[in-house]
Amino acid sequence: MQNTGPEIRPTLFSTIVSLWPHMWPSTRLDLKRRVFFAFILLVAGKLVTVLMPFTFKWATDSLVALSEGKPMPTGGWLAILSAPLALVLLYGGTRIGIALITQLRDGLFAKVALHAVRRLAQLTFDHMHALSLRFHLERKTGGLTRILERGRNGIEELVRLVVLQLAPTIFELALVIGIMLLAFDWRYAVIVMVTMVAFMAYTYRATEWRIKIRKAMNESDNDATAKAVDSLLNFETVKYFGAEKRESERYDRSIAKYEKAGVQTYTSLAILNAGQATIFTIGLTVMMALCVFDIQAGRRTVGDFVMINAMLIQLYIPLNFMGMLYREIKQAIIDIEQMFGILYRNPEIKDSPDAKPLEVREGTLRFENVRFSYDPEREILKGISFEVPAGHTVAIVGPSGAGKSTISRLIYRFYDVAGGRITIDGNDIRDVTQTSLRAAIGMVPQDTVLFNDTIRYNIRYGRWEASDVDIEKAAEHAQIDDFIKVLPHGYETEVGERGLKLSGGEKQRVAIARTILKAPPILLLDEATSALDSNTEKEIQDALERVSRGRTTLVIAHRLSTVINADEIIVIDAGQVVERGTHAQLLEQGGLYAGMWNRQREADAAREKLREVAEEMTPREKPNAAPPKVAEREAPLVTPTAPKIDAAE
Repeated sequence: MQNTGPEIRPTLFSTIVSLWPHMWPSTRLDLKRRVFFAFILLVAGKLVTVLMPFTFKWATDSLVALSEGKPMPTGGWLAILSAPLALVLLYGGTRIGIALITQLRDGLFAKVALHAVRRLAQLTFDHMHALSLRFHLERKTGGLTRILERGRNGIEELVRLVVLQLAPTIFELALVIGIMLLAFDWRYAVIVMVTMVAFMAYTYRATEWRIKIRKAMNESDNDATAKAVDSLLNFETVKYFGAEKRESERYDRSIAKYEKAGVQTYTSLAILNAGQATIFTIGLTVMMALCVFDIQAGRRTVGDFVMINAMLIQLYIPLNFMGMLYREIKQAIIDIEQMFGILYRNPEIKDSPDAKPLEVREGTLRFENVRFSYDPEREILKGISFEVPAGHTVAIVGPSGAGKSTISRLIYRFYDVAGGRITIDGNDIRDVTQTSLRAAIGMVPQDTVLFNDTIRYNIRYGRWEASDVDIEKAAEHAQIDDFIKVLPHGYETEVGERGLKLSGGEKQRVAIARTILKAPPILLLDEATSALDSNTEKEIQDALERVSRGRTTLVIAHRLSTVINADEIIVIDAGQVVERGTHAQLLEQGGLYAGMWNRQREADAAREKLREVAEEMTPREKPNAAPPKVAEREAPLVTPTAPKIDAAE
């Protein structure tokens, strides 16, 4: 079983610790400088913020004195600074200063935050590629992309909120309490502290309640997205079976769960906001009432009353944001929890500490008593042993579920063997680097999936530094060059999602061209011509035989006609080698291989007979005959003996 490591429950502290090396990278002096200046602006901005209510107080007291006819200072700077108009201008200047400092601070820190997001997103993406095939087969692609997307957004939120909002807010709250204690008296400071504690306690309880709702909303969102992606990727299958309505209903059931959770999310948010506003308003009212009594007693001025109101209204912004900050941080941690779970998941297949690059001298491939199982309760390979000598072609055949495709996955080290070993030139593939191992092997799979890019891009994937001339030569060897040249955009033709704009045969020929371009010393052909019609199959088979000359070639086949010229044919059944020899020798034995050969010959003969009968029938004789249509290209021929892939393989 795969070691997934300890269960990780990210907290705010652990997340900040994980993020800090990316916000303060040791090799990026420019980013460190930005963090330092952003902190200076943070402190300056909060000092100006708490100064603003004082300017409001001074302007109010000046206006009150003016309205009561009290004498004002005359002459000099004192008269100018104490003038109501000058104080109003000072008030406006502080507000502008706050806005400018805040925006400059955010602009400086933006590069730091986005750099951290980029690095962590890349690390997670790279780690996803490092995880085993087992992990990816157990996951849904749509769900993984949503985890990556939400995790990336969550990290961005944490970096921005914690550094740009949480630290400044805590600093501002401390300043406000200190001002209330020094400029007024302890009663005002106590009211502020009690209000803040009640506000945060209510916010904490309400947010904890909302977190469960948010989790349910995320899960339903993941499920709906995964179902949508799965359905759209299988667009043709949906059409084949007229299942549009069923897919729509299936998607709608997931969206209905998301709708229900979404309504609960917004309802709970309204309750949270209403409670916060009530608590703050009570604290504001009590403090203003206290100030009224002090004014009546002659201890305070009207300016003090206005200042308290302005200070508390201003305090409501960080207090309210503290509530939102807590919610967003908790929600962001939820969003990145799965992302961190993937990031901390140990890869099942790893290079050993002393792994060396594989140096292929001859290319001899050997299986030595190999045992393997996907599930411990069901063994797939039961002591398989065989050798593919350098420069020879060996074919592996057998019924569906025998373990043929499992062999190809083990050679690529998508899984590690449970017993025995696989060697290339005597080197256990577990003792060499995965990169060098896979660079030495060329694979033409049965189910070819192409990137949603151009034909040239997909062929060049075999050897990225190849020239355009090399790409076109590879396409020519794969018998697809003529087809590409007649396309309006030639090699720049987009192949569509998973190559759906091409027929099965065209996709397979692109895969063959890609492998030809790679020019590896070892070839692995897993039903390489399964999607081709009879004529094209012969052409591709000839091309593959030319390419495989001088190379170690392992052919995994279901259609026995494609392997009759192999140097050796190995027949496996139920995970064991049951027969081996040349085509002629196996026919003489009259065993499993001979039986499979005879059944396929009979199926081919029956198919040919049906074709001849169909050609002799006139359109009137054919039931439900439709007017002949001209197809854009010849469809690949599917035979009754087309290979089937068992899930166990």
